[in-house]
Amino acid sequence: TTLDAARSRACRLKSALESRKVHAEVLNYCRAELLDENYFHAVFESTKGVAERIRSMSGLTMDGAELVSRTFSTQNPILVFGSLATESEKSEQKGFAHLLVGLFGAVRNPLAHAPKTNWPMSEQDALDILTLVSLIHRKLDRTLKANTAAL
Repeated sequence: TTLDAARSRACRLKSALESRKVHAEVLNYCRAELLDENYFHAVFESTKGVAERIRSMSGLTMDGAELVSRTFSTQNPILVFGSLATESEKSEQKGFAHLLVGLFGAVRNPLAHAPKTNWPMSEQDALDILTLVSLIHRKLDRTLKANTAAL
């Protein structure tokens, strides 16, 4: 039946995500959608979850590139990966901010503005994007509040 096929796909996707050791935060935002085998919404919810987590960690209420720029600035950051004393640390900070802006610009924003029928989401694309979101959450786990990082 259709329901059995959907359950089978959902189990396969869940198994693939578990084998990739995807970050628990990814599943927090897309569990219901995964059970429905709705890759489009699973990916959309997980990317919205990244912005929500950054807002929660930073105390800011803005969104998108503005949120990322303010939170991960190298001049007056709210969250950092280290002291930003070396070019390497500054480069990581800037690169992570660019990765986040890219995720929002290339994935979240188009999903927010396009009907699902205009944006087909394959299982492979969903797995790859959810794995990228997992990497982002793991990097967020390593951040410190700037005022505690001895800038």
